[in-house]
Amino acid sequence: MQLSGSSRWLLRLGTAVTLLFLYVPLIVVALYAFNSTRVQKWPPAGLTLDWFSKAFDNQGVRDALWTSVRAGVGATAVALVLGTLASIAVARYRFFGREAVSFLVILPIALPGIVTGMALNSTFTQVLGVSLGLLTIIIGHATFCIVLVYNNVIARLRRVAGSQEEASADLGADSWQTFRYITFPAIRSAMLAGALLAFALSFDEVIVTIFVAGGVKTLPIWIFQSFRLANQVALVNVAGMVAILLSVVPVYLATRLTRDTGAVGRT
Repeated sequence: MQLSGSSRWLLRLGTAVTLLFLYVPLIVVALYAFNSTRVQKWPPAGLTLDWFSKAFDNQGVRDALWTSVRAGVGATAVALVLGTLASIAVARYRFFGREAVSFLVILPIALPGIVTGMALNSTFTQVLGVSLGLLTIIIGHATFCIVLVYNNVIARLRRVAGSQEEASADLGADSWQTFRYITFPAIRSAMLAGALLAFALSFDEVIVTIFVAGGVKTLPIWIFQSFRLANQVALVNVAGMVAILLSVVPVYLATRLTRDTGAVGRT
């Protein structure tokens, strides 16, 4: 489609305004991470790297970061297995209620986080009698991380002809061999993309985590609790920048992996 010169400039302007709207606040946080003083005042009085060394020397920050990484890896592992299995079932088999299953798998990511957190807290503490901690964080995060794996893998499966798997079975391969040599090579990049997105989503989750963490602190919870303390604001800015980086990198890699697959991330 041919556009006039004025239309092209309007599109460029609209794109620039959109990007500024989305990323100016993140740039401000990044600049404050280098602020030479504890006082947040715009523009920063000066720039320094001192807060980074102090943040990484802070035991609370390190523990919270490590907890977030463990929770993200655990939730991603659970989501990778369950999301992949669900996507194969829905994409490759016909059964009563198939569309309902697809809807129910996707639904958790659309539910309000506070409702999901309340439901999980009640289930863990009152029904199952489970102590809140890292395990409940992993399970809680996995409930919505499954969606990201499911969406990416099912999008790939819908683009891969099922006849290849049928031919494998006709040649005498069992289900495991067919998955190993046919299905898995076709979906592995989509699985990886879904896993990266799931980790990014788990890493920066706050609302559900508050309900299922008990006394455990992830990095987002540490940031949330410390932001109100004047003597911790400088460290919070550094922690926020680290959280941004650990979310941006997986999302960027996932986008590169799925750019030509038709996969979707969040509904």
